Amino acid sequence: LKQVFNKDKTFRPKRKFEPGTQRFELHKRAQASLNSGVDLKAAVQLPSGEDQNDWVAVHVVDFFNSINLIYGTICEFCTERTCPVMSGGPKYEYRWQDDMKYKKPTALPAPQYMNLLMDWIEVQINNEDIFPTSVGKCKEEVL
Repeated sequence: LKQVFNKDKTFRPKRKFEPGTQRFELHKRAQASLNSGVDLKAAVQLPSGEDQNDWVAVHVVDFFNSINLIYGTICEFCTERTCPVMSGGPKYEYRWQDDMKYKKPTALPAPQYMNLLMDWIEVQINNEDIFPTSVGKCKEEVL
């Protein structure tokens, strides 16, 4: 089991909302509506009286958790040998640039690209300037 939860191998820890907080309640509401077979358009609409930035933040974290779970199930089949390029089919190749280690767009094997991407997303989600933990304090210009 140690390998399953190794950050560099497969699953990453699921991001959670603190019980008793407004975002925790919004998360529960979002999960209830998405799991009830309701129209998806209605399920993602901003609930009356809620802050739009908090609602978006909840869905971003939920989306990250879902992508992380999906990636964790396929990553053992996509190795640097079997997936030497991060691509979107034969016409599209994704290159990594982060202005730190990779100053220019750089072709990378898909697993390395995905690890860098997931790390980058985690940094964004943990950035208090982008996703503050206090409800109602998201910067509108960021989201």
